[in-house]
Amino acid sequence: MIVVAATQNKHKIQEIESITRLFGFEIVSRGDAGVPDVEISEDGETFEENSYKKAAEIMKLCGRISIADDSGLMVDALSGAPGVISARFSGEGATDQMNNAKLLDLLKDVPEDERGAKFVSVITMVYPEGRTIVARGECFGHIIREPHGNGGFGYDPLFVPEGFTKTFAELTSDEKNQISHRALALQKLRLQLGEIAG
Repeated sequence: MIVVAATQNKHKIQEIESITRLFGFEIVSRGDAGVPDVEISEDGETFEENSYKKAAEIMKLCGRISIADDSGLMVDALSGAPGVISARFSGEGATDQMNNAKLLDLLKDVPEDERGAKFVSVITMVYPEGRTIVARGECFGHIIREPHGNGGFGYDPLFVPEGFTKTFAELTSDEKNQISHRALALQKLRLQLGEIAG
């Protein structure tokens, strides 16, 4: 099954590909699919809204099944922030380092037992004939006080998932792909696709 990926984030494409190839999906980047380089405004209030908007726009442009992911970090002590603005938490043009620095500053006085957080991923597949499949994955953990690890991206160096002592940035790709929010969302997506095929 050929599916066109809406994301241009090479890190996300790598994570999605490392999992979807196990499920028999051939992921084609929007560039390789000949989709014009349009900017899709992520102005939804939920991960579901943004994920659907991205997948639907790409599907309209290429006429093929499209897949989009919207993901982010939700921190308990910040009432769920940064949430849907995770990538631009510290403003337009934000870098991972800037976002991480802002997060650590906001949490500097928060005690260890109140630093709970979760990564959320919502993956949406939109079919040309109108069918839509939505899958949400959540990975729970906590935020540490300084970055650890050189792998991953985004808030990975600050997030330790439940049951682990290492951050996402310290885990191997295989380890992360067993427990990550995106992996969990893709597993749910696979189940839904199986039900449709069955």
